[in-house]
Amino acid sequence: MPRKALYNVAQVLDQAVDVLLEHGFHGAIMDEIIARTDFNRRAFYLEFGSKQQFLYQVLEHYQQQKLAPIISHLTENKGLHSIQAFFDDYIRIVRGRGCLLINCIAELGADDAKIREVGRHYLDNLQISFIGCLERAIRHKQIRSEIQVESTALQLTCYVQGFAINGILAGQTDELKLATQALLGPLSS
Repeated sequence: MPRKALYNVAQVLDQAVDVLLEHGFHGAIMDEIIARTDFNRRAFYLEFGSKQQFLYQVLEHYQQQKLAPIISHLTENKGLHSIQAFFDDYIRIVRGRGCLLINCIAELGADDAKIREVGRHYLDNLQISFIGCLERAIRHKQIRSEIQVESTALQLTCYVQGFAINGILAGQTDELKLATQALLGPLSS
């Protein structure tokens, strides 16, 4: 009879998020990953196969546990209120740490087709969600009607990427909140 695993994969992935946010993929050495996740090397490779496959599972977990709840503000589509709620929560998770997905795109995207694909899918969905919220905001007169919806949605998507990087640099300051106000304020009607 096979032995029951002595680890919880979700907890391992949560702990790995911290390691990867601190060191990046290339800077995260296997000894630290194994030590911080309470794995042994053999179990790690049996469960995940390779460090690269492990990263893909960590990113999937990160998207489900961290990014999906934030993106749900946009899918609720309450116009400008949804966009504001998205940025408020996004700032909370990137403050001082950055976004694991955006960090991986910056570090690995040029050489890793899967990272590019995951990143492109995320950013495309984000832009489409922003378009829906902006269109609703126009219909409900929350923002000016002359706004170019597609280009504004692209701009918001680019800001998300920039906020992920700036979240590391800004640390625990309110810079990102001020930037959000400066970004969304001029849209208001």
